[in-house]
Amino acid sequence: MGLAQYAEDGVFAPRRIADALRTTSEEIARTAGLGKDAIQRKDRIGSDKTQRRLREMVEVLNKVEPRFGSALIAYAWYRSEPLPGFSGQTAMQLVRSGRADDVLDYIDAVDAGVHA
Repeated sequence: MGLAQYAEDGVFAPRRIADALRTTSEEIARTAGLGKDAIQRKDRIGSDKTQRRLREMVEVLNKVEPRFGSALIAYAWYRSEPLPGFSGQTAMQLVRSGRADDVLDYIDAVDAGVHA
C-alpha cells in the first residue's frame, strides 16, 4: 500500500491507517505504542513522537506487505508473529519499544537470505 494512502495534509493520519487495516484508531495507537491522546488531539497527532511511531509502523508494514500479499495479513504478522533472535518478541513489541530499525534490519536480512 502506498504511503500517500496513510497520510492527510502531509502527516500520517491514524484514521486513514485504521481504515486501510480495518481496525480502529485506538488499536493503531496501541500497536504503535501511543496513548489515545496521541491520536485524538490534533496537536498531538502532528507531534514528532506520534508521527515517528506511525511512520515506523507503516514502514514495517510496507516492507512485508509484498511477502504476504495484503496489508491485513502484514498487519496480523506485525502484531502476532514472534521474530527469531528477539526473545520471542513481535515486530509490534519491538516498534513499541523504539526498536523499529532492528525490525527493518531483520526483514532486510531475511530478504537477503541471511535468516530463514
